[in-house]
Amino acid sequence: MHVGILTNFPTPKGGAEAVAIESARGLAEAGTAVTLIHGADGPADPMLDHPGIRRVGLGLIDVWERPAWRGAVEGVWNREAARRLDAALAALPARPDVLHLHQWTRSLSPAIFPVLARTGIPVAVTLHDYFLVCPNGVYYRFDRAEPCTLRPFSPACLAAPCDPQSRVHKAVRVARAVVQRAAIMRRFPPRRLDVVHVSDGSRARVEPMTRGAPFRHHRIDNPVRVARAAPADPASGDAIAFVGRFTREKGADLVAQAAQRAGLPSLFIGDGPLADALRAVPGAEVIGWRTPAEVEALLRRRARAVAAPARWLETGPLTVYEALAAGIPAIASDQAGAGEKIRHGETGFVVTPDVAVLAEVFGRLRDDALVRRLGQAAHARYWAAPMTLAAHAAALRDLYAGMVGAAEAPSFQRSAVM
Repeated sequence: MHVGILTNFPTPKGGAEAVAIESARGLAEAGTAVTLIHGADGPADPMLDHPGIRRVGLGLIDVWERPAWRGAVEGVWNREAARRLDAALAALPARPDVLHLHQWTRSLSPAIFPVLARTGIPVAVTLHDYFLVCPNGVYYRFDRAEPCTLRPFSPACLAAPCDPQSRVHKAVRVARAVVQRAAIMRRFPPRRLDVVHVSDGSRARVEPMTRGAPFRHHRIDNPVRVARAAPADPASGDAIAFVGRFTREKGADLVAQAAQRAGLPSLFIGDGPLADALRAVPGAEVIGWRTPAEVEALLRRRARAVAAPARWLETGPLTVYEALAAGIPAIASDQAGAGEKIRHGETGFVVTPDVAVLAEVFGRLRDDALVRRLGQAAHARYWAAPMTLAAHAAALRDLYAGMVGAAEAPSFQRSAVM
């Protein structure tokens, strides 16, 4: 089998690219031929250095690096992206059996959907976020700092000032969502799009919103890039750790404030708009981005627990899974997909994203015996059914086999929602 994987960048600039790249490597190691097509060029992740992976760059530019007006236009509909993708697919020495799209909003745009439909090749889309149904992509009200409850594309949705930047930015995103929906509905029926969800929670939210659309829904865990090793000793750590982008919706501020209340240091690995505010909190240490190997070493040395108290309905943050794999207790929001992998009180805690609630849980983690017990249980439970790259690749191969077998799918009724 030959699989074409599409994403924005050849190096991780977020979870979507990381999963796309790791999927490519896992499939190649399992003997599947892979062509990874990325919109923007740049240094390639070392994981793509495999004889079974062909890499094709389209030479596009990240819309975030464009002047605002041009970024808005290309973000809504990038004709050049469509043209280059069409040419790249036509130039491949072997036609892919399946195309798998991981992200398209930064360099590719919705203009690629008609190109994918015209190929006649079965297409899968992994939902690392909510851009398939939500204009701002995270189904979150930034104006209210709470998850959204509005029906996507309803009058209330379109009028809501929910964008993190401005109403003008919301208008651009609405335009992108409208043309994206039109491109999918006009081009794909009677064909199907196979939609892959990375958590039960995100599937439960998205599937009802897309009833009648040409989708088949699947559930596959993201891979976790952690080699099996002896469990860490979190009781020897000193800090509550947060790994990722420092934003309010991800709850970085909650970790700093709750750790301070609990009398524990907090360690922040990553970057984001809250970096300066975090540095101002007593006991908080901000150290910037690190390589995956450096992150694992830091967590094994410093973390009593890893916290991801997202305010938004996060689909499945990898940092929680990586902590469990290393034998470090994890604390996740009850609104995030990662909470599905935590046994509350046994391998970590699933909590409301609230400072007082988090401070109480963090205070309990001052107990060395409890922390050590949680870490050992986390390690044992994770490795009893690990989310390894090989397991992820096997699940994908099963998905692709089913897609190829169902290529002549029946027509689906169009949906008013999607």
